Parts: sequence; structure tokens; C-alpha cells
Amino acid sequence: MKNNVLLTITSLLSILFLSFHHADDVARGFAPGKFSNIIPVVVFVIWLYGTMLVYAERKSGYIVVLVLSVLCTGVPLIHMTRAGMVGGRVANTSGALFFVWTLIMIGVTTLFSAILAARGLWSRRQSRRSQVSG
Repeated sequence: MKNNVLLTITSLLSILFLSFHHADDVARGFAPGKFSNIIPVVVFVIWLYGTMLVYAERKSGYIVVLVLSVLCTGVPLIHMTRAGMVGGRVANTSGALFFVWTLIMIGVTTLFSAILAARGLWSRRQSRRSQVSG
């Protein structure tokens, strides 16, 4: 399968899992249910824009996806360090499995998206070098 197709799929999955996770955070009271929730919406739109529309297969699109993927790879790290699942408030609750599963899937899809975006940038660089020397 082409690198760009895989990158599109993993980026879309990352956006989906991150939106589930953010909604779960708001529903549990970990994130405020205020106007500040527009920030994740804007991030998702920028990520979607870079993945699907204008910047697909462009250097700027790869950079947008790479930066956002690397940043969002930190979401599971933040939740699974120090106090654990938000100080233990998630453990033994009815939605703990979904909460932890989305964290794992966020880690998998964002890290894979970052690898694919870096690979896309690298292949663009290599193809540009071969065109200049050839």
C-alpha cells in the first residue's frame, strides 16, 4: 500500500481516537466543558486539512502531520505517568476499558503517522536529490 494512503488512514484514525478521548475527558470532568474545547476542534481541522485536502503529498502537509502526530503521541504518556490514570479516578469505573483502549490506540496511530510522515519527507528529499543529480 502506498505511504500516502497509509498516512491518510492512520491520521484519520488518530483524529477519531483523539476526539473520542477528548469527549471522554469532558464527560468525566477532567477537561472543562467550556468554550476552550474549540482548541481541539481547531487542531483536528488543521490536521484534517493537512492530511486530506490541500497539503496531501506536499512537504507542508507532511510537516503538519508530523508535528501534530508527535505532539499527540504525548497524550498517552501524560495520562500513564506519575499519578497514573488521572490519579486513579478512572480505575475501576465503568468506562475504564474504553479510556485505556483509546489511549493505546492514540499512541499506536499517532506514532505510526509520525513515522510515515517522516518517511514521506525523507522520500521527497531523496527524489529531489535524484532529479538534481540526474
